[in-house]
Amino acid sequence: MTQTAAITEVITTLQDAENRFGFVRVEDEKFFPEWYEGLSEITEAEKASVDVVRRRYLYHRAGGDLLEGTVILLLVSPILVLALSGFYDPPFRIKAESSVELVLDDGEEILRGRIDVLVLQDQLWVMVLESKKTTLSVWAAVPQALAYMMANPNSSKPVFGMVTNGDDILFVKVTQTNTPQYDLSRVFAPFASARELYAVLQILKRIGQLISPAS
Repeated sequence: MTQTAAITEVITTLQDAENRFGFVRVEDEKFFPEWYEGLSEITEAEKASVDVVRRRYLYHRAGGDLLEGTVILLLVSPILVLALSGFYDPPFRIKAESSVELVLDDGEEILRGRIDVLVLQDQLWVMVLESKKTTLSVWAAVPQALAYMMANPNSSKPVFGMVTNGDDILFVKVTQTNTPQYDLSRVFAPFASARELYAVLQILKRIGQLISPAS
């Protein structure tokens, strides 16, 4: 009999994701160069806009821990808007709380969940964004992001992810050709310096440029 379970309940560690989906981490700079290579400079105007986002986040964060929805409102959404890759504009579309369903290879278990923010180009998944409240480590979002990224209907194309708890931001890349593979960027910490958030914007712009039809 097929059983149904919530992704958030059964995929809680990297080991869970690796065991259930056969993931292999590729610690090779050539696998995921998008987070550090070919990044374009951002303008002074963009830096000023990022500074506003960071100040607002720090102001609210100073009052205590923030819930997941607040992190999305204060940090994730504004940074996506600022990205010149235009994730809110054609040819991309944004879906919030997008439902996903995964049937495991043995056919005996179905995993269901909701992606916080999904960026699409037509039917091609471009980016998965998963957030957690500030009381949880950013690493707590990685296993679920990997699971959601495995639901990409275009398994021949790489898909990117961004996970954050507000205080820290991490990028993920997944490919599914043959063996499912993934790797991670370094952790960016907007709390420490505005330069960290500038770099996040540069990476988002780079990913947008790479998957844009005009590129």
